[in-house]
Amino acid sequence: MSTIRSHRPAVRKLVALGAAGLGMVLVPTVSATPASADPAPASSAAIPLGDGYMGAGYLTDGDTFAPDGRQLDLTPERSSSIQATTLPGIDVSHYQGSINWSSVKSAGIKFAYIKATESTTYKDPNFNANYLGAYNAKVIRGAYHFARPNLSSGAAQATYFAGHGGAWSRDNLTLPGMLDLEGGCYGKSASAMQSWILDFYNTYKAKTGRDVVIYTSASWWNSCTGGWSGMSARSPLFTAHWTSAASPTIPKGFPYWTFWQYTDSGSVGGISGAVDRDRFNGDATRLLALANNT
Repeated sequence: MSTIRSHRPAVRKLVALGAAGLGMVLVPTVSATPASADPAPASSAAIPLGDGYMGAGYLTDGDTFAPDGRQLDLTPERSSSIQATTLPGIDVSHYQGSINWSSVKSAGIKFAYIKATESTTYKDPNFNANYLGAYNAKVIRGAYHFARPNLSSGAAQATYFAGHGGAWSRDNLTLPGMLDLEGGCYGKSASAMQSWILDFYNTYKAKTGRDVVIYTSASWWNSCTGGWSGMSARSPLFTAHWTSAASPTIPKGFPYWTFWQYTDSGSVGGISGAVDRDRFNGDATRLLALANNT
């Protein structure tokens, strides 16, 4: 399945992505989807500054695109299924336009990640409205930073992120900030990318007291960090794997996931156009514990 977002640049995004997370309920590693469903990430140069969002980096030139032919079942799941032990969420940026967060809350959404920044110069124009709107509607929310490792150091970008929306407070409604890692490898070796990520992590933690959440796919992590295990004891991980399977693919170096972006299609809460749909691996008590660092 390939999709074009009505509120995003007209690019096709690869379907079956993989990532892993750490922090809540243990989920055993599952076997990977077929290689054709999880191709290597595209060049980061294809994404202009400001156009990065969760999933934007999984682009294809059309020649090697091999879509997943399965249709995602969006019908309600039985209580015995995966939804019985996960919570529904979304991730958004300015591409979703104006959002009525009370309607999102009424639709059953329990959490949201909202785009804040890119590099050290760009802040999403809808971030302030979205972040406050989610807070007022009592939707637990967190901010995310779209990484640009080729433009400046991890420390510089973490500093910009923490100062422009990525800060944290123990208020029952704020998740730790998230680092969005996708696109190409930005001309960096695996060891250089590992150093950049650790630089971002250390700076963010020093400024906020929290471990940054990492969003990535199996293909990106395995290709660009060499399947590095160095973050497995530090960061909760947000999986990016669009699939109808019951579990996401886990990248090398991580034993289980905390959040899962399982599709980039479907609408919710009256939001115009397609919205990324996510799951949290735990119940409301565990989500609140992550928010409050308890």
